[in-house]
Amino acid sequence: MENKNDQEFLEFLIKSLVDHPEDVKVSRTVDEMGVLLSLKVNAEDMGQIIGRSGSTARAIRNLVRIIGLKNHARVNLKIEEPEGGRRAPRAEEKPSRDDDEDDLKF
Repeated sequence: MENKNDQEFLEFLIKSLVDHPEDVKVSRTVDEMGVLLSLKVNAEDMGQIIGRSGSTARAIRNLVRIIGLKNHARVNLKIEEPEGGRRAPRAEEKPSRDDDEDDLKF
């Protein structure tokens, strides 16, 4: 029987972080490259999973790799983007510094 400790750990960890734990889905595939865990979460929870500058996602990947090392397997994490996950660019744009300098010229 396959050892699914990594999948169970990831599910527990992610469900503890997000606002919509019922939408967390983790799938596990094994091939010659190792174990691939694919994570799907609610679109509203993506920011919590990625974190500022990707720091939370990096930490989660490190933890999953450590679990894999303990089980003698190479484990990778793929965070799948939800449908409509990419935000549209902001409608309002902040003025650039060049615009501010032009206002100061006499």
